[in-house]
Amino acid sequence: MDNHKDTKRLSRLTAILTQLQTKRLVTASELASKFLVSNRTIYRDIRALEQAGVPILTEEGKGYTLMEGYRIPPIMFTESEANALITAEQLILRNKDTSFVKEYSEAINKIKSVLRYNTKHKANLLSNRIVFRQNSGNNRTSNFLSTLQLALTNFKLVKIKYHSPDTKQTTERTIEPFAIYSTQENWLLIAFCRLRKDFRAFRLDRIQNLMTLNEPFEPHKLTLQEYFEICKEKTSSQPLT
Repeated sequence: MDNHKDTKRLSRLTAILTQLQTKRLVTASELASKFLVSNRTIYRDIRALEQAGVPILTEEGKGYTLMEGYRIPPIMFTESEANALITAEQLILRNKDTSFVKEYSEAINKIKSVLRYNTKHKANLLSNRIVFRQNSGNNRTSNFLSTLQLALTNFKLVKIKYHSPDTKQTTERTIEPFAIYSTQENWLLIAFCRLRKDFRAFRLDRIQNLMTLNEPFEPHKLTLQEYFEICKEKTSSQPLT
């Protein structure tokens, strides 16, 4: 029984370490909820990790974080986890944004490099046996996703040349990237448009040209959920025609 408890705790400590390395800040209540234990147990686990030499910093009232620059060796993926990543890779290879496919493929190659030999062999077998029949011809329609992701996370203004088939007009706009979402294989960017002075959704395949500016913008206080709620209200308030 004691051995089982020790194994369970060791597994939880490893998982907590993974969480700390994955997120900038983690709270005790988040960890307690995730691992179905009490906050008190999490406090003990954090102390145990600190005693083992892991440099955990406590931000008062905010949570735990790892000291900048501290890294642990790659944690081995289980066979099921590797299979999930390989399956996702096959979906992404059918995506229509060239930059996204390239970046993901390079990332997955790094992940494959840390797989155990047997798991690596099975992962390669699975990647040859999974097929998604969509996006006929596999035509790439955009190459901007990676650039926009960086602009979004670094709060940089972006200047775009955008074509709207509805009005048959091409306009130049300066935008503040807010969120990115996918509709099947196409990508849309939600951004605050300085030309229209409101949030707009831009299809990436309609962006003809794009340039990230050095000028930063003030991060939006709005959450993505709040944005969708506003959109829903706007739609419901429109008169029926």
